[in-house]
Amino acid sequence: MATRLRLQRHGKKGKAFFHLVAADSRSKRDGKFIEKLGTYNPVANPAVIEINFDNTLAWLQKGAEMSETARAILAYKGVLHKNHLLKGVAKGALTLEQAEEKFAKWLIEKDSKIEGKKDSLSNTATKEKNARMKAEAEANIAKAAAIEAKNAPVEEEIAEEAASEEAPASDDSSAEVEVAEEVVAEEAPEAEEAPVAEEVVAEEVVAEEAPVAEEVVAEEAPATEEAPAVEDSSAEEAPAAE
Repeated sequence: MATRLRLQRHGKKGKAFFHLVAADSRSKRDGKFIEKLGTYNPVANPAVIEINFDNTLAWLQKGAEMSETARAILAYKGVLHKNHLLKGVAKGALTLEQAEEKFAKWLIEKDSKIEGKKDSLSNTATKEKNARMKAEAEANIAKAAAIEAKNAPVEEEIAEEAASEEAPASDDSSAEVEVAEEVVAEEAPEAEEAPVAEEVVAEEVVAEEAPVAEEVVAEEAPATEEAPAVEDSSAEEAPAAE
């Protein structure tokens, strides 16, 4: 029975997530496995790989086979490089201390490359975001200008309608002033005629009362003329006494 290091697929559609396992080469891809050695998330950028380094190296030293994807992952994490150095130690090409020193140097270089890639991706994402925001701002400005240009004729029409509505209002006010003047002109003669009417009535009253006064005078006048008659009677009676 051959042991094979390979991936088992997990996760949802479009969000794949893999387990690195040591399994029987005759079992199905997602079937039974002997040991789980790590995880692999290809959705992230850069990809996130977490493995049990010592156990994976032990399976390689035992002669376990690898799938192509598993080989790429182990090379990325340095498992294959460490296995190669240990084979050189076993052959006497170098000591264990030298192998460890070379592997530590390789890890430093690998980490620097990974950090450089992360920085590059971060800068690229920032530039893309800035460019996208700039493009959105320009698009908004162009859209606002188009809307303003579209609404300009409507505003002009509204202004013209407002002006046309205000003009008749001024005519109405002048007409109201003219009507008020006419009303005042009509009422003024009536106010002047009132004294004339009163004078006519007064004259009529005087005219009516005047004959009455004359009649009274006429009636009273003969009463004053009867006095001499009394004098005559006394005069006539006087010689009789003599």
